[in-house]
Amino acid sequence: MSLEGLDLSILGPAFVAGLLVLATHVPLGQEVLKRGIIFIDLAIAQIAGLGVILAWRFGWEAHGWEVQLAALSAALVGALFLSWMEKKWGQHQEALIGITFILAATGSILLLANNPHGGDSLKDLLVGQILWITWDQLLPTLLITGFILGLLLFLRQKLSGMGFYLLFALAVTSSVQLVGVYLVFASLIIPALGSLGHKKALLTGFVIGALGYGFGLIFSSLFDLPSGPVIVWSIAAMALVVAFFKPGE
Repeated sequence: MSLEGLDLSILGPAFVAGLLVLATHVPLGQEVLKRGIIFIDLAIAQIAGLGVILAWRFGWEAHGWEVQLAALSAALVGALFLSWMEKKWGQHQEALIGITFILAATGSILLLANNPHGGDSLKDLLVGQILWITWDQLLPTLLITGFILGLLLFLRQKLSGMGFYLLFALAVTSSVQLVGVYLVFASLIIPALGSLGHKKALLTGFVIGALGYGFGLIFSSLFDLPSGPVIVWSIAAMALVVAFFKPGE
């Protein structure tokens, strides 16, 4: 264990990034649970990741606008496709979402097969590099988060299937390049699940996620462990604690 890893210049932007991700993912995760399409986030996040890998294949910079556009375009196409499948084969929607995810995941592996750094690139996409986030990177995320929250606030009850999928794609695309596919899923589903049954479910979910990110970043820094996986486990632990002390039980 080393206290030298507790550097606020590194942990500060990472924690704020986590809060920005949670700001949109907690309400969207609750909506996902209501709709019963649990794995949509994994599918769209993986499709966005596939767009990022395609951009890399063209030699575009990792954080350039071309990569952002490729990721968003891929996610929007995936969202439209899933929305169309929901209308056509709604009774099999969860299975189709799973198939879409596995196709996007294996497509990413195939695209990186001949890349000498393909394994590292794929790991970064899945696990994320949250400790590498800088304050400058957070400004676009802040603007996108504000836009999504505004739509959720005023249009949440009116979001159709396609509208929800497109908004979901925008949120996931913004976050997957910050924190990785695994943390996107954890931020969406675990706080929403852990806050079920609470009167203030939205606030409870956000607290679960915030504590998970905070403790996860601290523990990963103290013990020199990968931050993404530790944060996922920390969010799950916080959800279990909150669920255990659920009011009325």
